[in-house]
Amino acid sequence: MNLPKPAVAVVDADEHQCRVVCETLRQFDYRATPVHSLPDLQAHLEAHPDQVVILDMDSVAADNRFFRELKRKVPGVYVLALSGRSYHPGLEEAMGSHIYACLGKPLDPEEFLYWMKSIAENQAALKEASP
Repeated sequence: MNLPKPAVAVVDADEHQCRVVCETLRQFDYRATPVHSLPDLQAHLEAHPDQVVILDMDSVAADNRFFRELKRKVPGVYVLALSGRSYHPGLEEAMGSHIYACLGKPLDPEEFLYWMKSIAENQAALKEASP
């Protein structure tokens, strides 16, 4: 079964790093949109809610409240965190409830493809289950 590829918003305050991640995603035929701040992400998701978000946790200051509000406003969004660190104190709630997966830096294409396939399968299953 050939699952549709969701669009991806890449959130990174470092414009160069954001461009590198977007180019990597485009090599695998994903539509990737660069976003450089959390307010810009919220505006982007209002117009394009069916997105996967890759959020660079090292360059953008997101807290538990941000993730709760994001999931409340856009319940179907999948958030993939991207970080060079393995631990983010104070984000235990977000990591357990609102972030689908945390990917290491630099972005490993195989790991990214694995999680994107998982997201596409989840989206397809949800569509099948809805009346």
